Amino acid sequence: MRSDNHAHPVGRTLADRVQEKTGVDVARCYQCGKCSAGCPLAADMDFPPSQIMHLLQLREFPEFAELALRSHTIWLCLTCEICYCRCPMELDIPKLMDALRHESLAQKKVNPKAKDILAFHRAFLDSVRYTGRLFEMGQIVDYKLRSRHFLQDLLQAPWMFLVGKLHLMPERVRGRRLLGRIFAKTLKGKEKRT
Repeated sequence: MRSDNHAHPVGRTLADRVQEKTGVDVARCYQCGKCSAGCPLAADMDFPPSQIMHLLQLREFPEFAELALRSHTIWLCLTCEICYCRCPMELDIPKLMDALRHESLAQKKVNPKAKDILAFHRAFLDSVRYTGRLFEMGQIVDYKLRSRHFLQDLLQAPWMFLVGKLHLMPERVRGRRLLGRIFAKTLKGKEKRT
């Protein structure tokens, strides 16, 4: 059963849109499997990197692109670049994974297993946006509220506080208004692209 993607012009596949954003042409992948063999998280992925590339190569079948967007793999990718280093075609798979995450978010096709990863990502960005740098205590509280994992790692907090790893108040940087403008400009640019 084929499903047409009405949100994008006819003829432009997910692989085309990803190539437009990243310059990565999935057609150049000849499925050697070196990316998957070197990936430290391949065993935990629903589709290892080489299979994600193959799903995108099957342009005539949009349901395979849909599988890539709904995969847990794109959220597990660490962007460690081992796959990029091992690729004989020098395909920037981490950049491709990032573009797939963006598409997945934009189309509201995020894998349910990625809920905690997204919560952590958003908590991290919010911390940087409001204080100008990472404020660990704020990030932890934000993550706990988003993920609802209130008791997870609870016993670590007192020890981290005692050894000076957690601070109750954020250290703010100068020029936070400039940082706020950078975030606003980035978000505005993202809205124009989607």
